[in-house]
Amino acid sequence: MRRRAALLAAALLAAGALAPAAAQAHGISGSADLPIPQWLFAWAAAIVLIASFVALGVLWPAPRLQRPRLRRVLTIPPGVRTLCGLVGVALYGVVLYAAFAGTTVPTANLAPTAIYVAFWVGVPVLSVLLGDVFALFSPWRALYRWIAGAARRVHTSLDAEPLAYPAWLGRWPAAVGLVAFAWVELVYVDKDVPATLGALALAYGFVQVVGMSVYGERTWSERADAFGVWFNLCSRLSIWETRGRELCVRAPLSGLPRLDPLPGTVAVLVALIGSTTFDGASNGVLWVDVAPWLQDRFGDLGASLTVASELAASVGLAVALAAVAGLYQLGIRGMRTLDPRRDAGELARAFAHTLAPIALAYALAHYFSLLVFQGQALIYLASDPLGTGANLLGTANTQVDYTLISPTGIWYVQVAALVAGHVAGLVLAHDRALAVFAEDRRAAVRSQYWMLTVMVGFTCLGLWLLSAVNA
Repeated sequence: MRRRAALLAAALLAAGALAPAAAQAHGISGSADLPIPQWLFAWAAAIVLIASFVALGVLWPAPRLQRPRLRRVLTIPPGVRTLCGLVGVALYGVVLYAAFAGTTVPTANLAPTAIYVAFWVGVPVLSVLLGDVFALFSPWRALYRWIAGAARRVHTSLDAEPLAYPAWLGRWPAAVGLVAFAWVELVYVDKDVPATLGALALAYGFVQVVGMSVYGERTWSERADAFGVWFNLCSRLSIWETRGRELCVRAPLSGLPRLDPLPGTVAVLVALIGSTTFDGASNGVLWVDVAPWLQDRFGDLGASLTVASELAASVGLAVALAAVAGLYQLGIRGMRTLDPRRDAGELARAFAHTLAPIALAYALAHYFSLLVFQGQALIYLASDPLGTGANLLGTANTQVDYTLISPTGIWYVQVAALVAGHVAGLVLAHDRALAVFAEDRRAAVRSQYWMLTVMVGFTCLGLWLLSAVNA
């Protein structure tokens, strides 16, 4: 076993060495000028993962995260949920109003920045730091509670029991919703048109309220609301957990092993990692070479230039999703060789939560510069949400400070996020393997050879994506 572990370690170190030697900061900041050769980061990432794997095998002999202990911190006052719901609905209303009534210039309208920066990037970060804040501020959950309460006051017959949510459906609606959002963000030509974003946001909210009316608020939100599911996954990395009105503290990462292994959970995480992968790759030289060829092929079939561009990008997104799914399945199939009696689908769902830190790491590495710089635009957009020259809060003349953090600093944060996310994934996978292969600890450790390969593969992919920009 030791010999195979040594051979695997050597192979993974070689894989790390093959990662690009010229990594640059992704996003707004431009290229980085690092004080040490950049290829060392690839080696360092592989070494950290392998060292973590060895340390876990020696120092982590039994599951520790499967049944975490919670310590109550305080009782949440009864009016907090109502107040947070009011704030969430108010913000939702402001964004919608800006989208429909404001300027058509995307950078001067509050809606695009609020949706793509504050909501899509900012809320996951807040969820890791503060817990599942979106469950409190979700505008559609608040709207549903208000509508349901009003209906009960009109007539008790309107307070019907929700239907049973189909077990086979699981989290597939959330996965479809995340892929749809990724398509709009990365493929759709009019993705930053404020009125289009407003119509999509309004339609999405309507679907959520209807879904909660049919299947119940909590069930629908935890399984079918794409954003609610994603933000909840991020919150499971946090030390904070709410039980009813009790705010509790738990060990870091311990919220993820208790994630229900429902159908579609793997698809949710594949959608998150795969879409970010395509977003990074689409800024690199590989896609620059491939995209025109694909567009020409669709143009030969009669598609207009715009449609051909969208079709080509759709193919790229689908390939990225398939590649991420294939890499994860490689690890699962490898683990199954230790016990062929185990069902591959069950194993995939049992280890699905181990991908959550990687999804967050990819998002943070990819969008960090966007959050740091474009997030500052919210200061002046809040004063002039319609782009009409107003100065409601006195901050309309605020400028974005592009010296807030250096390109080198951004690159360090990105690499640190990638490595930390993959180490967290290894920890979760090792802990789950000890529970799944409880009868044979050595088999549990051997099963993680494959997951280590997956983690190093994702790390090298992430470093390559960072290097692909402006290469």
